[in-house]
Amino acid sequence: MTAFGESHGPSLGVVIDGCPAGIALSVEDFLPELARRRPGQSAVTTARQEADAPTLESGVFRGLTTGMPIAIMVRNEGHRPDDYKELEQKLRQGHADETYAGKYGHRDHRGGGRSSGRETVSRVLAGVVARKVLPADVDVVAHALRIGEHEAQTYSRDVIEQNAVRCADPVVASAMEESILQLKKDGNSIGGLVEIRVHNTPPFLGEPVFAKLKSQLAHAIMSIGAVTGFSYGAGFDTARMTGLEYIENRDNFGGLLGGLSTGEDLRLLASIKPTTSVADVARRGRHDPCIVPRVIPVLEAMVAVVLANAWLTDRARRPDQRGGG
Repeated sequence: MTAFGESHGPSLGVVIDGCPAGIALSVEDFLPELARRRPGQSAVTTARQEADAPTLESGVFRGLTTGMPIAIMVRNEGHRPDDYKELEQKLRQGHADETYAGKYGHRDHRGGGRSSGRETVSRVLAGVVARKVLPADVDVVAHALRIGEHEAQTYSRDVIEQNAVRCADPVVASAMEESILQLKKDGNSIGGLVEIRVHNTPPFLGEPVFAKLKSQLAHAIMSIGAVTGFSYGAGFDTARMTGLEYIENRDNFGGLLGGLSTGEDLRLLASIKPTTSVADVARRGRHDPCIVPRVIPVLEAMVAVVLANAWLTDRARRPDQRGGG
């Protein structure tokens, strides 16, 4: 996938190479996932309004993929570049302004340009196509495990999309939302921890050594701007485990052995930083007091992209897999 576009440019989008021909694909397929990611969806997210209406520019004919590159574009509509006028000469603390200015000597100060979370719309578009490539029973679902000091104690998948913070614990979800709204009023923000589960994962995905599935997942997830950490299975808790403790529960492996998928459910974790547009900047502009709810569909999309790529590679490499899909 090749993504393009800036926060306050005319459009954003993605070009996807290597998608097999004959897969049913339409504009309507993208709408549910874009709606989950788009701004302005609740009081705990940015107030920016974007329709996020995609157009299929290439790679699809009569409702089926052709095997050619698929180009999908979304127009930006909620332009308010004047909100960032003073930042043309000022670098925001905790943002990419400093490093982009140093690297390129010329930067788009309007909402961070390419470094803005707005670029994740391209990832969600690619994730929709990736899910079409994967076997139909592969199910990628993420939820807010922790926001600040509030951590989910139960997991009920049915309630994830029924609350503004996308938490699988309805009681804790209310506490999370209340905390975020108070921080928003104070001009502050909060981070969190997202759990991604993949049900019915195909076995043996990934390649030895440098292209392990775990390293591909880490690369994809860590490439999201808001993510500060990645782990799987027991993760960093293994630092205090003995070998006997580690092997007594296969959940500690997170669905991966030798870096390859075992066929069991994957369990991945991603830590999300608090947004750094705070204080007066937050009060004047349109910023997320907590990015966790909106990064959840992005994380799912990036996991789906990695799995689809690994699935296609595995089908090509192992003769017994060539008939599926």
